[in-house]
Amino acid sequence: MRPLFTFSVGLAFGLGLCLSGMTLPSKVLGFLDVAGAWDPSLAFVMGGAVAVGLVLFRLARSRLAPPSTRIDRGLVTGSALFGIGWGLVGFCPGPALAALGVGEPKALAFVAAMIAGTLAHRLVAAPKAAVLGLDLARPRETCGA
Repeated sequence: MRPLFTFSVGLAFGLGLCLSGMTLPSKVLGFLDVAGAWDPSLAFVMGGAVAVGLVLFRLARSRLAPPSTRIDRGLVTGSALFGIGWGLVGFCPGPALAALGVGEPKALAFVAAMIAGTLAHRLVAAPKAAVLGLDLARPRETCGA
């Protein structure tokens, strides 16, 4: 039952991205162009997502692990790389996968680079985790589970 639910949620997310036009890099780049022809439509999509997220995370609070409040070099570096990539090509992972699903050729290069980056991170992070005695393959424990 859980795989069907997960698939349904992912499908709804992808359809929402497609219907709102957020799989088009031009929409995202238009939102980021605050000094030029600014397109506020992404702000409305984000606002809707935040509103839904606030309600659902509030309901799920007792089942989720408490978030980390530590800001370290990895977090800052990852955030910067994410923002740079998003600003350069107009894709972030969710819309890139949705765009790939509808045959957007530019998404193929982005998804390939995203997979390469993930594999490179695992090559770097896994040896460090082994030294620290961490198991990256084991899912995080959640509160109340």
